[in-house]
Amino acid sequence: MTSPRGSAGHRPAAGAVHSEIVIVGAGFAGLGMAIALRRAGRDDVVILERAPSIGGTWRDNTYPGVACDVPAHLYGFASHPNPEWSGLFARGDEIRRYLETVAEREGVHDRLRLSTALTCARWDADADLWRLETSRGALTADVLVLACGRLTEPSIPDISGLESFPGPIFHSSRWDHGTDLKGARVAVVGTGASAVQLVPELARTARHVTLFQRTPAWIVPRGERAYTETERERFATQPGELARLRADLYAEGEARFASRSGDAAAAAAARATALAHLHAQVADPALRAALTPDYAFGCKRVLLSDEFYPALASPGVTLEAAALDTVEGSTLVSAAGGRHDVDALVLATGFATTRQPYADLVVGEAGTTLAEHWSHGMTSFGSTVVAGFPNLFVLDGPNAALGHNSSVLMIEEQAAYAVRCLVHRDRSGAPLHLDPAAEAAYTDEIAHAAASTPWMTGGCRNWYVDERSGRLTLLWPGTVDAFRARLARADGSEFALAPASAEKGAS
Repeated sequence: MTSPRGSAGHRPAAGAVHSEIVIVGAGFAGLGMAIALRRAGRDDVVILERAPSIGGTWRDNTYPGVACDVPAHLYGFASHPNPEWSGLFARGDEIRRYLETVAEREGVHDRLRLSTALTCARWDADADLWRLETSRGALTADVLVLACGRLTEPSIPDISGLESFPGPIFHSSRWDHGTDLKGARVAVVGTGASAVQLVPELARTARHVTLFQRTPAWIVPRGERAYTETERERFATQPGELARLRADLYAEGEARFASRSGDAAAAAAARATALAHLHAQVADPALRAALTPDYAFGCKRVLLSDEFYPALASPGVTLEAAALDTVEGSTLVSAAGGRHDVDALVLATGFATTRQPYADLVVGEAGTTLAEHWSHGMTSFGSTVVAGFPNLFVLDGPNAALGHNSSVLMIEEQAAYAVRCLVHRDRSGAPLHLDPAAEAAYTDEIAHAAASTPWMTGGCRNWYVDERSGRLTLLWPGTVDAFRARLARADGSEFALAPASAEKGAS
């Protein structure tokens, strides 16, 4: 486990506990990394989690109707299939329980430091280790893994007069369960994935719901259904059946990449499906027009819902097809001039994505923070390692998100790559210093692959593209198969021996 002393040649800070590997975050990425390390026989691991429990986004997001839009049997670790998913898509509470079960099975609880926030991580080039400051004391580590997630910090829009609103106001990811919205006039700002799920739920209990829509989304049928008891029993007793289902869901997901990435025929077919869905569920021509996107299919995240359109078409919901511009006490004023008196305000306005909050806390070998290194947008090699930050791995970070398949698949590939890199480090006897040229070449690969996709040319503003550089920095512009193949080609030559390490090795 951990030791108060560092490994040979290291000089931990006085009183600091040393571990070979420290992981920051105990959501899917952090647990996925811990699983990969355990399988590789690396047990000197500590997992820091700022919250009092594990679960990541599925711990934080508890709004009404929260669920995953990736099929449940694909949204889990390959080594931990779950025959008990209640339906095709898992609810948020189910996913959180799944992660807790996985943590228990993997025996990671004795490695967890809950309610422990990372406040600073600084590379010590003299000692070849990371010096970490946390809310509960100092640590040192040979290797640092940032598994902090990309949808963790709520994005609060800059709206004039927002502070004057007298009623309850909260972000969808910080749901106030102490506020009873039954019979209230509720406004929801945003029409992304969270809003599409929570608006139908609010419409069932609120007196009235007003939805402020800056930009409509492409929405396709969800096709939700519950698994029968017979099906769940078959999954539990016939592992091959469950494996075949996962393989089928994976293939379906990979096939969706064509429509999301701009293949003309696939995008046209998917667009037709979305428009037919809209027409089937919304009879009012004016409302249909307001809900029809004017940008290419796939440019923004494609959403799944069978309930959103019927909710908007109901008398209990008003669509304000414009952004919220001004708050005047309890009156909300849209950019189009619409005025709405409400009792409560829910901000379903997304997250800090292109500018990851943890990047300000991490200082590399040149005294540069990760945020400064990423000042023109996130960059990496293999979506996992960053030049100037030795022995650092970033999971679920730059160009690791997907718009067509399960992000857990990407996390597993990144974790496997990180383990291979650690083997390379052991053989070389030196820290892993990424060659800046390798990072630049990978960044160029991403830009070339993304250049003609709807994410770049589709006529929309999306959270995949960094506004500072205009580069695609969140999405991987390919299939999971392609990502797996790309990481498989990494042979260690992406790392170079740093001059300081070379001098120490020669002394």
